[in-house]
Amino acid sequence: MTARAIVTGGAGFIGSHLVDALLGEGYEVTVIDDLSSGDAARVPEGAELRQLDIVDLPGLRQIVTEIAPRAIFHLAAQASVVASVEDPGRDCEVNVKGTLNVVEVAGECGASVVFTSTGGALYGDDVPMPTPESRIPAPLSPYGASKWAAEAYVNTWSLSSGIPHAVCRLGNVYGPRQSPHGEAGVVAIFTHHLYTEQSPKLFGHGSPTRDYVYVADVVGALLAASGRSGTYNIATQVETDVASVWSELSNAAGKEIAPRLADLRPGELKRSCLDSSRAERELGWRAEVPVAEGLGLAYEALVAEFESRRG
Repeated sequence: MTARAIVTGGAGFIGSHLVDALLGEGYEVTVIDDLSSGDAARVPEGAELRQLDIVDLPGLRQIVTEIAPRAIFHLAAQASVVASVEDPGRDCEVNVKGTLNVVEVAGECGASVVFTSTGGALYGDDVPMPTPESRIPAPLSPYGASKWAAEAYVNTWSLSSGIPHAVCRLGNVYGPRQSPHGEAGVVAIFTHHLYTEQSPKLFGHGSPTRDYVYVADVVGALLAASGRSGTYNIATQVETDVASVWSELSNAAGKEIAPRLADLRPGELKRSCLDSSRAERELGWRAEVPVAEGLGLAYEALVAEFESRRG
């Protein structure tokens, strides 16, 4: 019998890459996405799309009961730090209540859950670099707080049910299909600015650092975490500042455009770098794509996407 999997947020950036990988491994895949930020066109042929908000427990239960998946990969989220500050209630509803709904219905059919949490936004500033999972979170934004609360539900339901659920705390993921709209996804945003020859705004005057991890590496980690219990940082353990990202992408574009400098926005971190050694020890996973190489790959793929939309 063919194994079945559900991917919430499967019409999104990371989710659509994960759906591709699951199909490649022979899974029957159902995508649950409300399409508030996802794109139905990203869902590949061979996967089924069910449009639903994960906050809708009866609707979610109906789909999960019908599909009876072996695994649920829970990526659907309110993922904007700025939006979480503006509307923390909605952020909590999606990220906490939505996640509780997922683990509740997963328990009813015995499915394991892999939950994508946040790395940088969870730990806060003034932490050791790279930051291990043992560090007590100190989020600076409602988004980080909601992800931490959601983690607690995932872990509690795993302990109480005996079903292995995993939490993957992701670094700053980038790559093909990333949206250049909104404040998240700096690699896609910068690439679009270069494509349209516009000057970008570098918040924090270009000095904030992040741990940038290529989307294909992240997909490998999520697959490795399925059926396992634990909390894992998924990152490269390399700290890269925003100005360097702009410089690398500018080199890839062969363009010189002076950026505008601005102060950090509320809730944003000054530094972030994650210790992913636990994932290497327990999951046999580590990031394979160096940042410089990944930025070049991302630039080429994103420009091709911009060109196709233009045509």
